[in-house]
Amino acid sequence: MPPFYELQLIIFVLVCIVWLLLDRQLSGKRPAEHGTSSVGNTAMAMTRLAKQYLIVYGIVMGADWLQGPYVYSLYREQYHFPERLVAVLFVTGFLSAGITAPLIGAWADQHGRKRLCLVFCITYTLACLCILVPYLPVLLFGRLLGGISTSILYSAFESWLISASNSLGLLQSDLSTILGRATLVNGFVASGAGVFSNQLVGVTGSFASPFVASAALLVLAWFVIRGLWKENYGGVDSSKATVSADTFQLRRLSQAWRIVMSDPNLIVLGLTQTCFEGSMYLFVFLWVPSLQESAGPSSTSLPLGYIFSCFMIAMMLGSLLYTTITSYNASRGGDNALLLHAKLSSLVCAVSAFTFAVTVSSQDEHVRFWAFCAFEACVGMYYPVQGMLRGSLISNEHRATLSSLFRVPLNIFVVVSLLTGVSSARYTVLTACACMLGFSSLMTGAVIVNRLDSSNIPNGLPHVA
Repeated sequence: MPPFYELQLIIFVLVCIVWLLLDRQLSGKRPAEHGTSSVGNTAMAMTRLAKQYLIVYGIVMGADWLQGPYVYSLYREQYHFPERLVAVLFVTGFLSAGITAPLIGAWADQHGRKRLCLVFCITYTLACLCILVPYLPVLLFGRLLGGISTSILYSAFESWLISASNSLGLLQSDLSTILGRATLVNGFVASGAGVFSNQLVGVTGSFASPFVASAALLVLAWFVIRGLWKENYGGVDSSKATVSADTFQLRRLSQAWRIVMSDPNLIVLGLTQTCFEGSMYLFVFLWVPSLQESAGPSSTSLPLGYIFSCFMIAMMLGSLLYTTITSYNASRGGDNALLLHAKLSSLVCAVSAFTFAVTVSSQDEHVRFWAFCAFEACVGMYYPVQGMLRGSLISNEHRATLSSLFRVPLNIFVVVSLLTGVSSARYTVLTACACMLGFSSLMTGAVIVNRLDSSNIPNGLPHVA
């Protein structure tokens, strides 16, 4: 019988394959939501947009996930940095992301989302090259570039997709399908990246080798984006505008801030992003030492690549569950799409809070592993759910700006948590994550779900922007 983690990976893969086959078989029976006269053209437009986005998304996320299992191990085990210094390196990246996030969002809206995505490929490639040099100033500079790149990755790419979807006149269900597929592709790519990086490290004997492969993928992504994507902007006349004298975008940021403060839905949306994604980033730092602690000093070295692949397959299963729920709701004429996604957002935060509570209360290695897998399944649901809510509740003019603005408290939360000393305060950090996710779940239910339920919006409503 294969070792425990290899066996779990085999089981997860088999479950995922069966679910994919069932979903594919049932998808042909789902009714079309467009009129018969336009369904052909709309389906072609959606398919074309999905290919343009998913090809790029798969490449850039593959580059990102190749680094996932070995960032901590490279700093801690190969470069022999103390854990406090490793935390400082992580903090540098999050501070960089937090400081630059609002500017990046504003620049993407004004100067073009495609242009910022091309910049991402350049900055992230340089970040990968910097991490190969075990010299602290170079590593810190690499973390600065990595933080900037992360802000672009989680704002400009999604904003480009939503704007392109709106310009084609696609419905919420079309965008939901593309976002669900993106998470599914993300899971496939990430699980493959985990196995590949595990084998690459085994062959080269260096935790740095996955970062070289990541840089090569980012170069490829630059050429693909340049060839496949058309530019889009936050405003109608942005493409014709000259570069504003307001370099730091203070006017746009001030306007975006007033928009958030005037809408309780957006405040809660930002709270959810802070709590969930902050917990997710802390999870990246915590899962390796948590499992190593449970395994004990006498155990053999954990197969991090295989464990990482299990997490990614679990994320894919979460994405498939999301697709199943939304398709079933549409076929049964249930809640309108926006209300359903608000309910799912609340549920995802609640389940995530429970998984972190389990990891705090249990010392068993396998129980912690399964709890982490359950959290990754929540991640698989979170991204399409949150993407749909952002696409419906945020106007196109300020979409990237607001999405990036939400990342400021997110990064502050992560930085404060890391500075507490994650190793010595691991249980405190996990408990704090569980409490904040529980609070976010309650607020989403009390504000967004309650407001949408009382407004009684009809099902199939197009985007608000």
